[in-house]
Amino acid sequence: MIISINFVPGDIVRVHQKIKEGEKTRIQIFEGVVIKIKGRDVNKSFTVRKTVGSVAVERIFPVNTPNIEKVEVKGHLKEKVRRAKLYYLREKKNN
Repeated sequence: MIISINFVPGDIVRVHQKIKEGEKTRIQIFEGVVIKIKGRDVNKSFTVRKTVGSVAVERIFPVNTPNIEKVEVKGHLKEKVRRAKLYYLREKKNN
């Protein structure tokens, strides 16, 4: 299933992903900041970063995957974003 990308780097999104455990499938939500959007058409992917306690986790989601149920846009970062790739968020302490 191809998702329509209606978000930009700097948006806070919730990615609903299907996880298969044995014979059951469940939906797991990954919420974080979009750091980058890469590629075009079928090869497009986006990276989402979230911080859990003091540990930061980044996941790369291909757009053209049947495992993604939907992507919700929750909001935008507080500061103005003027870059396409937000790698500087990796060095920030409180993101």
